[in-house]
Amino acid sequence: MSKLINVIEQLKKLSNGEVINIPLPDDNLLDNYEKEINFCFSKDYRELLKEADNIFYGTIELLSVTKEKKYPSELSFVLNEAREQGLPNDWLPICEDNGSYYCLLPDDTVHYWTLDGYSDDSWKDLADWVEQVWINGN
Repeated sequence: MSKLINVIEQLKKLSNGEVINIPLPDDNLLDNYEKEINFCFSKDYRELLKEADNIFYGTIELLSVTKEKKYPSELSFVLNEAREQGLPNDWLPICEDNGSYYCLLPDDTVHYWTLDGYSDDSWKDLADWVEQVWINGN
């Protein structure tokens, strides 16, 4: 079992079944979403979305990927807003944090991006980010 699957399972246990009332995305929705926002999701990010996009735990909530696109935390809305604020085009926000963003980069690392200045906070992959920020940070 991969480290990502392990931390997702740990996150599910810690959340005690608390979820946000949105459906989890499937591969078809993710494929369409990628085309709409012109961004290719990594295998790990797809797995995280399909398994944990609706998990509520602590203060962390993944940006939503839904067919309806009606939620304030919808990835497409947040992506446009973040790019208008100067987010690099090859950075994908995965979680908002008071106007700053945790972002997935093309090399599968996760970096913290803020308007307030440079941040060197980073994680080697999504599994580390889930474990260190979402699980241990709450």
